[in-house]
Amino acid sequence: MSARVVAFTREVPRTIAECELTHVAREPIDVAAARAEHAAYERALADARCEVRRLADDDDHPDAVFVEDTAVVLDELAVLARPGAASRRGEIDTVADALGTLRPLARIDAPATLDGGDVLRVGRRIWVGVGGRTSAEGAAQLRAHAAPLGYDVRAVATRGCLHLKSAVTAVADDLLLVNPDWVDADVFGLRTLAVDPAEPFAANALLVSGRVLHGAHFARTRRRLEAAGVRVVPVPAEELAKAEGGVTCGSILVTVP
Repeated sequence: MSARVVAFTREVPRTIAECELTHVAREPIDVAAARAEHAAYERALADARCEVRRLADDDDHPDAVFVEDTAVVLDELAVLARPGAASRRGEIDTVADALGTLRPLARIDAPATLDGGDVLRVGRRIWVGVGGRTSAEGAAQLRAHAAPLGYDVRAVATRGCLHLKSAVTAVADDLLLVNPDWVDADVFGLRTLAVDPAEPFAANALLVSGRVLHGAHFARTRRRLEAAGVRVVPVPAEELAKAEGGVTCGSILVTVP
């Protein structure tokens, strides 16, 4: 029996305009437009043969749609994060309840911090971006959970971006999409493809079921991906980008038998 992928998502909160921001200026956010984008994203996940499961709405936490930051899912267990923004730590409990049905759970403990968006996994290799949201101790605790299971976990320095996955994501098993201004592409030891310089936020992409979900407004970088043989599925993402979100942020993917 082939494996399936469960994609946990959450509705865009009515309070999203109160979200945390670090590297972008605050702009008005149209909640209806953001929800329409997120619904299109969920349809793209379903089209990629994911079983989409929505978590309970959470208007008490303006960033709650960005569920990726709450956990790191490995084949053997799920590690519950401790977000660097204190305002986000109340998001964890509902995620723990959902993931606990599919994986044993571990946790990042205080005072360490770790955001799931700072964790890039390619096979048995894991890179952890250490910066504003994820501490060195958070990276060390993740290594303590993952290394005994056979994962090679390494800390990576980032600059000028919110998360590691703002700067680099996998678009194939051996190809990374990178903004070289925000992370040193040489540290990964894999083939890399640079974003178009006019689209610095275009390095965030979601590889699922042999295709790559990518922000539809990044046309120049999309052409680079397609020229490299990557199957790209453009998804609308401009409104959620005002909340400093990308396409990986909106889901937690869990492979199950």
